[in-house]
Amino acid sequence: MRLLNDLINLVLAETCAGCGLAAGLLCRRCASRLETPARRVGRSSGAPCPWAVTVYEGPVQAMLVAHKEHGRTALARPLGAALARAVRAALAEHPGAPRDPPVALVPVPSARSAVRRRGHDPTRRMTDAAVRELRTTGMAAVRVDALRHRRRVADQAGLTAAQRAANLENALTARRPLPGRRLVVVDDVVTTGATLAEATRALTEAGATVIAAATVAATPRHHPP
Repeated sequence: MRLLNDLINLVLAETCAGCGLAAGLLCRRCASRLETPARRVGRSSGAPCPWAVTVYEGPVQAMLVAHKEHGRTALARPLGAALARAVRAALAEHPGAPRDPPVALVPVPSARSAVRRRGHDPTRRMTDAAVRELRTTGMAAVRVDALRHRRRVADQAGLTAAQRAANLENALTARRPLPGRRLVVVDDVVTTGATLAEATRALTEAGATVIAAATVAATPRHHPP
C-alpha cells in the first residue's frame, strides 16, 4: 500500500494540491495559506480551546482532502509544519505546559476501516511531521498513540453540532492507563469541537491531563477574521 501511495504521489505531483493549476506539490500562493500565525478558534466545550493556523476552505480544504482521501502523502510535511506552529502557540499560552521534555502529541485516530480504505492514517502521518518540525526548532516532542475507537461512528459531514456530539459520544477510549500524563490532542480540522472533546474525555478518564489542543485548520465560522 505504501508503494501505491508513492506511485500516486509521483503521478499527481505535477499540479498544486491547493489550486490544481500550478506545477509542484504546492504553489507559493497556496503554501502561504499554511504559514499564517496560529490563533485561538473559539471555545470547545469539554476540551482546551483549540488553536489553528488557517481556515478550512478553498485551497486549504483541497490540500487536506488530497492528503486524507487521495493519497498525496507528501502533503504531510507542510501540513505537519502548520500543525507544529499551532502546537507551539497553544503551549505558549498555557500556564500548565510541561516544563520537562518531551511534549506528547496525541493524534485523534482514524477508524480502522478508513485506514484500510485510504492506505494510511493521515492524522498520524501529519503528527509525525509536526514532531519532526518541533524537534528542528528545539522542542522535544513525541507522538503518543493513546487513543483508539471502541465503536463505529457515522461520517461527520453535514451533521449539526448536537448530532456530531451524539455521534461521537463514548466513541473513543484510551489504549492504556495514563496517570499523570500531560498531553496535547491534535487533529487536522476543528468544526464544532466535538471530536476534541471526546478525545479529551477519554484521555481524562485514563488519568491524563489534556493541556492543549491544536489543529491545522478551523471551519470558517470558528476561525476569527
